[in-house]
Amino acid sequence: MPPYAHDPTTEADEMLGAGYSARVLEPGRPASTDPDFFADDPAAVGDRTDADVVVTPTTAGDRTWDQIVEARPDLAGWAAERWLAARPALPAVPAGYPEARDAYHRLAYGVMAEARRLATTKFGLRYTRGGFGTPFFGDDEQVRVEHGVLVHQRGDRVDHAPITSLRAAATFLGIEPGTEAGEHDSPPLGDLDADLGATAETGAFLAAWFGFAWAALEELRLTPDAIDVERTQLWPGHFDPALAMGDADAGGRATYGASPGDTDHDEPYLYVGAWGDVDRDDPYWNETAFKGASMAFRDLREAADPVAAALGFFRRGHELLTR
Repeated sequence: MPPYAHDPTTEADEMLGAGYSARVLEPGRPASTDPDFFADDPAAVGDRTDADVVVTPTTAGDRTWDQIVEARPDLAGWAAERWLAARPALPAVPAGYPEARDAYHRLAYGVMAEARRLATTKFGLRYTRGGFGTPFFGDDEQVRVEHGVLVHQRGDRVDHAPITSLRAAATFLGIEPGTEAGEHDSPPLGDLDADLGATAETGAFLAAWFGFAWAALEELRLTPDAIDVERTQLWPGHFDPALAMGDADAGGRATYGASPGDTDHDEPYLYVGAWGDVDRDDPYWNETAFKGASMAFRDLREAADPVAAALGFFRRGHELLTR
């Protein structure tokens, strides 16, 4: 199916029918005017009516999507595609992954985040079905990668283009490539006219990795007694979904994230990056590239429930830092 003008929350409401109010993992319409974020918080329960059963991808609502799918198995495929319930297994890392991953990383910070930054000053990205993209911004606008193509949605108009070079992608969006959203460990933009090599196989893999990560991190935000919990964002400079929580003054704050891999790790991994000191005598703090802990992709693939395994890994780190 070609890309179409979508609003994930409205689509979910329509799937559930009357009497339910859906929460999802993807950003929705309309564009937020909140000056702190210029983005919605789609999984949060927020305002509600007593007549509605709030259905969430986390345990925050009245009913989870898993419970809905158990009662209505006809929704399993639809929910699985959006990482709401009946979640699929993590796929194997495709051939040529590091190079293609870096290609999507360049596209993310040099073009997609830049389009949002020019409109709102914010550049955080989000998981979207089949890939990743911006929250809706400006005049009901979104930029996203969906099943390996670049999509530009403006109101009910949707245009899409193959992913070739950075210059072609930026021209498609009516901007120039930029580096404001990059970080010290971002791959350089390089030749703007060269083909990126953003393969469809790696695009599909990243879509699964980001959907999995969002499912775990949104539940992590509900950790009892957690302090100063941030929203989950896909930071384009590092190209990883992450959030921070904990008391920095007490040495308990850390960043919890799901890296798709980097110069020190060819494959994806989970991490807990402590802001303060850690006890290196505890084998949990196993990472040598930074101050913290990591969980390898192979261990996640072997887990019966990768989302539960991710939560266990994250919450163990939180427990060690805050006890």
